[in-house]
This record gives sequence, structure tokens and C-alpha cells, in this order.
Amino acid sequence: MKIISLTAGIAAAALLAASCTSDANSWQIKGNISGLTEADALILEGNNQGYWYQIDTIATGKDGKFDYRHPAQGYPDIYRLRVGSEMVYFPIDSIETISISGSMPDFASNHTLAGSPQAERIATVDSLILAATRRGGANAVAADSLLKRRLGEIILLDPADIVAYYIVSKSVGNRQLFNPAVKADRAIIGAVANAYYESRPADPRTNYLKNLYIAARPSSQTPLQVDAKVIGAFEIDLYDPKGRRHSLLDLSRQGKAVILNFTAYAADWSPAFNVELNNVYSKYKESGLEIYQVAVDVDEYSWKEAAKNLPWITVLNNIADGGRTLREYNVGALPTTFVINRNGEIVERVLSVEDLEPAVRKAL
Repeated sequence: MKIISLTAGIAAAALLAASCTSDANSWQIKGNISGLTEADALILEGNNQGYWYQIDTIATGKDGKFDYRHPAQGYPDIYRLRVGSEMVYFPIDSIETISISGSMPDFASNHTLAGSPQAERIATVDSLILAATRRGGANAVAADSLLKRRLGEIILLDPADIVAYYIVSKSVGNRQLFNPAVKADRAIIGAVANAYYESRPADPRTNYLKNLYIAARPSSQTPLQVDAKVIGAFEIDLYDPKGRRHSLLDLSRQGKAVILNFTAYAADWSPAFNVELNNVYSKYKESGLEIYQVAVDVDEYSWKEAAKNLPWITVLNNIADGGRTLREYNVGALPTTFVINRNGEIVERVLSVEDLEPAVRKAL
């Protein structure tokens, strides 16, 4: 099944235009990209804990030079420059200046990144990933033990650094580089989660890292220091096609186990995926199972037409609703599915539809 990445728009409307930025409270990115054509647009994109959205289009001169400022947001983050399908990632800590120079058509693999220690480390990380991709292909990167050992060493230099977050949250070839379902990977994620909890308790990524670690931890394993004993689901309160509001947490208060699924009905895989959901729903609904399906479709009319005959709860999270829910659940690709037990606790983030029914049985 093809997985699609979320893009554009949900959080971008909340950002200030660069033209209104005070130089004293902004970060800067500048450089040169040779080989750009008139059809090439240089796009700045931001990251909301897994999904990417467009912030701005950066003007370039005829020689490919650019110089751009953006308001500082108060905590470190990862951004990227994109030209078509070529993407270069860079970190921003506060108000530094980052330089990126490269050339088309292979901007992603043919560039230099400098301006801060974090930028240099990310350049190292991406060069290691590129080398591993060339060795075995994108789908084999997550199983490359040499790469994982080197990245683990970089993480452990400073697990509370934005570069550590970048590594443990990165996917290559539609596979998580560090998979919380794998014991060795989970230990690395746990080290980063613990470091963020101790050093960056107010950072918006701290809860995500904690939940990422806990959701896949075997129940017999010693609890991570950063968590209490359970992980509660985040509230979602959105409208169905008939204009009725539905609270996710109310379902747990009613004693129901819940499949929480983020989807896009316009995607070509959506009908087949809903068939799989229905197979599990039909089998366990009399035992107290409910499905709470969150669509991120842009076309509200098409969503209503697709959703009106579904037997479970379906709500729409559109641009007007913002990106909070997607950030809290770290929805970086679709479909994304969680199973929540009768107490409102996240039992599992389901990575494969084959694992859905066992997780539901655990929740019931």
C-alpha cells in the first residue's frame, strides 16, 4: 500500500511573513544554487513533528543567489529547502545564519551546509544516509547496522540536541530509521526522550518522543523515567459529515476501545484500507470497539460523499482546524493508526494493518 506524506497549508497560515521580520529576532538562510531554471521554485518548508508544510517561496537571483530571513520561534527546529523533489534539511537553534550552496539537478546530494555546529552534524548525518542508500537502496537503510551504529554515536554525543531528534524521527524509503518496535532502536529513542524531558521539558517535541518510546515498549519493560504509568490519548473534538461533534475521549468514558485512524479519502489506497478496517470493526464492534477516523482531505464536499456511508465515526481535520491534532499524534504519513483502550490509554501505534487485530484484542 502506498503511503503519502502530509504537505502544505495546515499550519502555514499562522506564520508571519518574512517581510515583517525584525532582523534582531530572526534567523537567516543564504547561499547559492546553480543550475536553476525559470520553472524551478525554491520552497522553504517547516516541520510540525513529522509532517511538512510550505512556509514561503524564496526569491533567487539569476545567478541562483538567495538571502532570506524568518522570525525566530523560541525553540530549535528543523527546516528544509526544496526544489521539486530535491530537499536539503537544516537546523535552526535561535537567530543564527545558515549557508547552503549547491547545484541542480541533484541539489539533495550535491550541496554544502554550514553556519552552526548543528548544521555541520546534520550535514554529516545526511551524507551517511546518502552513502547507505547508495550501498543498498532506500528500503535497506533502516537495517544498515553500520549506519545505525554511527548515527547512534552522534545521538549519544548530545541526545537533547535537535540533531538527535532529527535522526530518531527521520524516515527513509517509507521506513522509520529508528523503529520503536525494535529493541535496540527503542533504547536509542528512549535516551533521546529522557534527555529532552530533563533538558527541554517545554519543547513541543518532548511529549512526542516520550509517547513514541512508551507506545512500543513491552509491558514487562521497566518504565521510562519521563512517564507516569500510562499514556493518555490526546483529545480530538471535530465534526462529522452531518455537522455533529464527536469527542474522542468521550468514547473511552463510555468504556469503548477505539481505533484512531488518520486518513485521506482521496488517496487511491483509501477504499482498500477501509475494507481492512471494516473487517476488524465488524468482528469486534459488539465487544465494545469503535473507530474514530480523522480525514485530512482538502475537498470537504468529496469527504462528505466518501464518509456518509461508513459505519463508524468519521470527522474532518481541515486547514481551518489547524495542525495541533496532527502534531500531537505525530502524523507524518497517511494512513496513521493508533489503538486506544477502554481507559483512554494508547496501547499501540500500529505500523502494519496485519498488526491491527492483535492490538485491538489487547485493548479490549
